Amino acid sequence: MKLKTTLLFLFIVQLIFGQNRVQKIDSLLSLIYNNGKLNGNVLIAEKGQVIYNRSFGLANEVTQEKLNENSVFDLGSVSKQFTAMAIVILKEQGKLNYDDKITKYLPELSEYSNLSIRNLLNHTGGLLDILQLNNNPDANEYYSANLVGKIATNKDIITFFSQYKPKVKFEPNTRFEYSNTGYVFLESIIEKLSGLTYAEYLDKVIFKPLKMNNTLVGSRTLLPKKINNYAYDYVYSDSLKKYCSPDSLKDIKIIILLEGNGGVHSTVDDLLKWDRALYTDQLISKTSMNEMFQRAELNDKTKIPYGFGWYLEDNPNFGKTAFHFGGWVGYSTFIERDIDNDKTIIILQNHSPVSFPVNELRYIIYNKPFRNEITLSNEQLKKLVGTYKIREGFELKISIDKEHLFVQATGQDVIPLFAENELLFFAKVVDAQFQFEKNEKGEITHLFLLQNGKKTKAEKGK
Repeated sequence: MKLKTTLLFLFIVQLIFGQNRVQKIDSLLSLIYNNGKLNGNVLIAEKGQVIYNRSFGLANEVTQEKLNENSVFDLGSVSKQFTAMAIVILKEQGKLNYDDKITKYLPELSEYSNLSIRNLLNHTGGLLDILQLNNNPDANEYYSANLVGKIATNKDIITFFSQYKPKVKFEPNTRFEYSNTGYVFLESIIEKLSGLTYAEYLDKVIFKPLKMNNTLVGSRTLLPKKINNYAYDYVYSDSLKKYCSPDSLKDIKIIILLEGNGGVHSTVDDLLKWDRALYTDQLISKTSMNEMFQRAELNDKTKIPYGFGWYLEDNPNFGKTAFHFGGWVGYSTFIERDIDNDKTIIILQNHSPVSFPVNELRYIIYNKPFRNEITLSNEQLKKLVGTYKIREGFELKISIDKEHLFVQATGQDVIPLFAENELLFFAKVVDAQFQFEKNEKGEITHLFLLQNGKKTKAEKGK
């Protein structure tokens, strides 16, 4: 079948040819912004020196206030790295050990007596994710009885788990499956051991020492009424054909405001201060820092792509990288640290959905050429849809939405895929390729995941 090369890709290639790296970065991001797929701040640094720092779009759609480098964004799950650091600091203070069972500090969670703090840090505990409770009958019963017209907090989540005791999905440390619940539990452990609120403790041991003066903990609903340079969140309404405040789109009877898994607000400049501190022993020892950025190991010795609050990747092109995405209502955030080469990418956006051109930025920063992206027909993409099993309990689900292909690994976020040819696809948010294979009848039978210099086979289900 004839493959149609995307006009956008050709335009990008023509636009950036012959430009230096900073010009290429700005051309790429400006093009994405002009196409309505970027609204936020982007900072890129090498060895701590900022090579690019620009704001795109508005902080407030009502007042038309523009974003600036001091705009404050909700970080969503990027907050987890601060929760993890707080736990590491408490460990160095002798107040806990990573292998302590969580019931030592949260005895009301007796159903989970075999879970350790390390399991919570690494997402290896099998806990039901709190963000999946919308369709849970027990959760609906609890919310209806206790929280109608109220705010659900970390204490409410712990009460729900202690009363209804939802079963874990697997035995501890036998699988990796991302779960926000573990970081909600960690927040409560931090408060119990420190004698301070989560917000107070992070401010005391992290934000103030690093002079992160524009960083704080809270929620959009409960933060002080006036925060200078606050970036308000907006989501796109298909019916209204515009970005709107989330509160204007639906009647919210229960407001879920959690900390530990999220809740930190910050700026690109403050996050660069955070990045620089992670190359030093200002907060914790080098030994503890190394452990924080080591891929955890399951019982069967399999290395998972997560440490303490960070995804980790050994990339043949970019070296050892630590990164994390965040998303909450209208916010979409990202931070990456290329540890071996000391390069930093920070993207904070207050619109959703938006584009995350992470891989394109990586290739520009490292002076590597773009991949050739093409467009396939809906009929071509439909042939690839299915579930591909790598091993028991770990699968890749390939789905389609209109003319776009997506992949979701067990326990991980859904990410878009882009075609290089009819059978070879790549991701932009991580450096990975997906090579589909077919038999002599032309039927798709399996795929290969190409990542970190490895080739992993996944069989397509019947």
